[in-house]
Amino acid sequence: MRIPAHSVCTAIRDDIVAGVHARGSRLTEELLARRYGVSRVPVREALRTLEAEGFVVTRRHAGACVAEPTEQEAADLLEMRMLLEPLGAARAAQRRTEAHLKVLRGLVRLGQDRARRGTSDDLRSLGVWFHETLAQASGSPALTSMLTQLRHKITWMYAVEAPLSPVESWTEHGAIVDAVARGDGERARAVTALHIERATGAHRLRIGPAAERADRVRKSQHAVNTESLRH
Repeated sequence: MRIPAHSVCTAIRDDIVAGVHARGSRLTEELLARRYGVSRVPVREALRTLEAEGFVVTRRHAGACVAEPTEQEAADLLEMRMLLEPLGAARAAQRRTEAHLKVLRGLVRLGQDRARRGTSDDLRSLGVWFHETLAQASGSPALTSMLTQLRHKITWMYAVEAPLSPVESWTEHGAIVDAVARGDGERARAVTALHIERATGAHRLRIGPAAERADRVRKSQHAVNTESLRH
């Protein structure tokens, strides 16, 4: 059975985001085909898609490699999200279906309950599900696709700290849904913009000199701790 290229693309992208394929590392068709149990044809197609998305670059004499984004490119992603998420919410207020509202309200109830109980293990995945559903409610496949791609890249480039007040964060989610349910596009846009702005403050860059210094400190501390255990 031929595995479709989009499935291979998803698998490679997920591994890039998770750090399985390090930034700058080569992505050879033969090794990828062996890793994912497919022929080289869907791998080749997947690499072309990932290059168009910015996860992969083609280098002379090296072939396909995992991209190495700059700090400026990473900052641009957060700025784009701050522009597009509120736009999606405003459109959702005009185009959402009852099915969208049902899912959004259910996620808010679940998120608020988890936040109040202090069981935050799955709050991040619930938040992703919420924003994916909100984007789908915009009724714009192009916008939904762009937001999904942004989310993947931001996850790849940033570590996200848990919000200081999960309860407040999920109260903001609830306010977004209320505005969407009322069909108040301007309110939905404003509340979402505020929510995204606050959430952006919890993002910590994984790349660049500062991140590299932090990583070196972490590794040196680990080495010291390991050495102390030997004595």
